[in-house]
Amino acid sequence: MICVSVGRTRHKMMMMESKLAADAGAEMIELRLDFLSRAIDLKRLLADKRCPMLATIRRHEDGGRWTKSEDERQMLMRLAIVGGFDWIDIETDVADNIKRYGKVKRIVSYHNTKELPKNLEEIFEKMHHQDADVLKLAVRIDKPQDNWRVIRLMKHAKKPTVAVAMGDYGLPSRLLGAKFGSPFTYAAFNKERGIAPGLLSFDEMREIYHYNKINKETKVYAVVGDPILHSMSPIAHNAALQHLGMNAVYIPIQVPKNDFIDTIQSMVKIPITGYSVTMPHKEAAYELGSERDEITIACKAGNTLVRGANGWRTCNTDYSAALAALRNAMAGMESGDYIHGRLILILGAGGVARTLAHGLHREGALVIIANRTTERGLGLADEIGCRAVDWNARNAQHCEIVINCTPIGQHPEVDESPLHPSVFRPGMVVMDCVYNPETTMMIREARDRSCRVVTGVEMFIRQAAEQFKLFTGVDAPVDVMTAAVRWQISPVSAHPALPLKAPEPDVADIEKDYLLFDE
Repeated sequence: MICVSVGRTRHKMMMMESKLAADAGAEMIELRLDFLSRAIDLKRLLADKRCPMLATIRRHEDGGRWTKSEDERQMLMRLAIVGGFDWIDIETDVADNIKRYGKVKRIVSYHNTKELPKNLEEIFEKMHHQDADVLKLAVRIDKPQDNWRVIRLMKHAKKPTVAVAMGDYGLPSRLLGAKFGSPFTYAAFNKERGIAPGLLSFDEMREIYHYNKINKETKVYAVVGDPILHSMSPIAHNAALQHLGMNAVYIPIQVPKNDFIDTIQSMVKIPITGYSVTMPHKEAAYELGSERDEITIACKAGNTLVRGANGWRTCNTDYSAALAALRNAMAGMESGDYIHGRLILILGAGGVARTLAHGLHREGALVIIANRTTERGLGLADEIGCRAVDWNARNAQHCEIVINCTPIGQHPEVDESPLHPSVFRPGMVVMDCVYNPETTMMIREARDRSCRVVTGVEMFIRQAAEQFKLFTGVDAPVDVMTAAVRWQISPVSAHPALPLKAPEPDVADIEKDYLLFDE
């Protein structure tokens, strides 16, 4: 179950968001009463109650916005209990002051927005002796491997427990609660309100991660990188898993460079049996593998980890996906779809550029590297045994294929292109690894000049589909993955408070009114 948190400064907006959440299927709604800026009218807030309601009045030191006295806060808790709320959240240090009343259920909670306390287990044990229906822990972690310390409390709890690690590192704890016995988790109706660090939206939890389908038998896969929240991998993989009816979920984990090995080892306890690996961990993934495929060995970098009986197998799907995409674009050319002898300009010298340069060189292509940092470009060229040119000379290269492996043209800098339009000639093959937006300035200008193009979405989906097969042993539904990613990066899905799926007409009318008002 997902408890949808609503935090607004005006009663009218809190009521409207509560109605929209209930109409969208929320089974429980938390009203953050500490957000309200005027005298709190509980009767008005509950006038149109459509599902169980939880009252929370969080203190500033616990991450809330309550500004009045503690006596007034506890009085408001008592009024909420007798005033029609179904649940009340009471911090552990005041729980003994607020007595049980009627059928109102009690969440006894502990919040620490600054750190993961050394005595967390001791605090949690004491909470078991308080009069609670559900225990809640919310603590900030500063490294991803601490997720397991939080998750295992849910797993071994004597009472129903919601335990979350706050912040960007804590997403695994939020997404996997149902696997370890949590009675519900929290999501924001609109996560832009800043209700809690790392809190996902209701639509993300339902439409991307399908939280209500997760159970103790659910298999877990993940993507690791830093940063990672921009990744489209959860969109693509979860769409495929759901389409095929698999009891599995794919989650993002933000992992700093120096924490990669420790994080992978800590997550074995969940267990996570397959990883997509993005920057800056591809070299570390190569080192971790007890088995490696040929292209991984050649470029000493992997983007996929699969757990086997003898440890981790490291693979690299970037190159095979790029090669298949290039050959598809070259299909029907009079000169054929071969790579050998082709003059190929690669822009960039990062992880993907390195993999493609190694692979294409092995195919016999004449590779040229152009990178904004000259030393790094020269280093990659020396490693492969190919030519490097100064970044300022990139537009002067008369190549047959050009591949952009830089972030130039990526959202929000959508009006930029790494090459001058005069470079593009009819029949030339142009690949852009940027997938948001799909039609970058570079792709648009290349199409206008009758080039054969490969978009970043095609490249991304091909490598993701190969990873999916490695994880599950099943062919990926490529059309489903492509549609999911294209929908996510479309302007229609950009507003943080609107659903990821196109709304029904009656909801659309309500949301039209909603967009006209704000604090």
